[in-house]
Amino acid sequence: MEHQLVIVLDFGGQYNQLIARRVRDLGVYSEVLSYKTPIEKIKEKAPIGIILTGGPNSVNDINAPIIGREFFEIGIPVLGICYGMQVMGKVLEGEVRGCETREFGLTNIDYKDSFIFDGVDKINDCWMSHGDYVAELAHGFSPIASTSATPIAAMENAEKNLYAVQFHPEVEHTKQGNKILQNFLYKVCGAKGDWKMSSFAEYTIANLKEKIGDKKVLCAMSGGVDSSVAAMLLHKAVGKQLTCVFVDHGLLRKDEGDEVERVFTKEFDVNLIRVNAGDEFLGKLEGVSEPEKKRKIIGEEFIRVFEREAKKIGKVDFLVQGTIYPDVIESGIGDAAVIKSHHNVGGLPDVVDFEAILEPLRDLFKDEVRKVGIEVGLPESLVWRQPFPGPGLAIRIIGDITKEKIEILQLADWIFRDEIEKSGLARELSQYFAVLTGMRSVGVMGDGRTYDYTIAIRAVTTTDFMTADWAKIPYEVLGRISNRIINEGKSVNRVVYDITSKPPATIEWE
Repeated sequence: MEHQLVIVLDFGGQYNQLIARRVRDLGVYSEVLSYKTPIEKIKEKAPIGIILTGGPNSVNDINAPIIGREFFEIGIPVLGICYGMQVMGKVLEGEVRGCETREFGLTNIDYKDSFIFDGVDKINDCWMSHGDYVAELAHGFSPIASTSATPIAAMENAEKNLYAVQFHPEVEHTKQGNKILQNFLYKVCGAKGDWKMSSFAEYTIANLKEKIGDKKVLCAMSGGVDSSVAAMLLHKAVGKQLTCVFVDHGLLRKDEGDEVERVFTKEFDVNLIRVNAGDEFLGKLEGVSEPEKKRKIIGEEFIRVFEREAKKIGKVDFLVQGTIYPDVIESGIGDAAVIKSHHNVGGLPDVVDFEAILEPLRDLFKDEVRKVGIEVGLPESLVWRQPFPGPGLAIRIIGDITKEKIEILQLADWIFRDEIEKSGLARELSQYFAVLTGMRSVGVMGDGRTYDYTIAIRAVTTTDFMTADWAKIPYEVLGRISNRIINEGKSVNRVVYDITSKPPATIEWE
């Protein structure tokens, strides 16, 4: 199935994934490519539009990321955002200078008449983050917005379909920012809005069925949403030709392994092999406190256990992985920087004998994966469960990991989630979980002194996970959560609530 395509050309901006997601939310398929992608490859993909992202550099630096003039001369509409505007300005022989007054954060802006501002309030607020600005326009361009500090806050060459904004329309702080992107996509690029999850699921299942034929398929399951949705697509396509190996590393949330097994074996009759490898993982993690080391140990051990179980099954033709688009981007696209490596990108080691890797979700963002999960019939409790890191509770236990600590955190986390559900707050909060801190403190229970652990609970609200605010959970709900964690569990005498936004903190603790 062919979709119209918009290319997001990445200059190292922190919002590159967010831009691509916003475009897809507006019904247009998008891909993130490095700014170093050759113009020939861009032409081969035949995009209806190109968006240039922000970036941390100055276009006036000697080694600044830049593209050639030909990108603006091939007849494809271009929208430059922040650094992308400065690239457009410099390459087309305008002038870019350092700001006398830098703009960071919410800024009042005046919009003039332009296709991209149709239906947008002329006096408005936008989100700025720049130290340079376009001081002199290139030939053929006109200014279409201004702020008190930046006289050219947006520009256009409508004749050539070239547009640029100094602010960030993709972040929620820019009022009507989605409308600006929508105008570029539909009024300038001529988008049809042909990117829909329902058609994606139907097409993918048919394509998998044709590709696999009567061959055998093996799926590596972690119990997370991505691998579960990937497995369900394969099950819909080839039924009993699929075998899932579910490696339970013992670091899942309370009863989560049992739920995954029940859904796939009882509700959908999937061939599933559950490997309870908690003791093996715990042995490898003994005495390890450093979070990145925990991640590496768990990732490597997952592969080793999976390899061992795969050999017992015998010859399989295809391996299925739950790789999603952020995994691909973060592991580096072309010459793009590696943010963090994902062992599922590029496949498991060649020790496992298979013909090819199937990654049916490789082009999707997390919210799109959830929509596909609902389309293929997975229960909402599994599809919409709280985001959970691959290493599991290992990185929500500060310090070394023991079986006792896992049990303490599993119960505390379950109580927290249970109370949020009962209070009707689950869909209002973007993410919430408990952390077993490394701190122990003095307490009083009954008539005796205690010296026990402190549980921290964390809840945030966000639309993009790039920034997040701590959730204002009612005091009475927090009180019930604290009382239950202390009274129903053991070895905990203190519960604290994390009221830090992102930034300066991250959402997870490790």
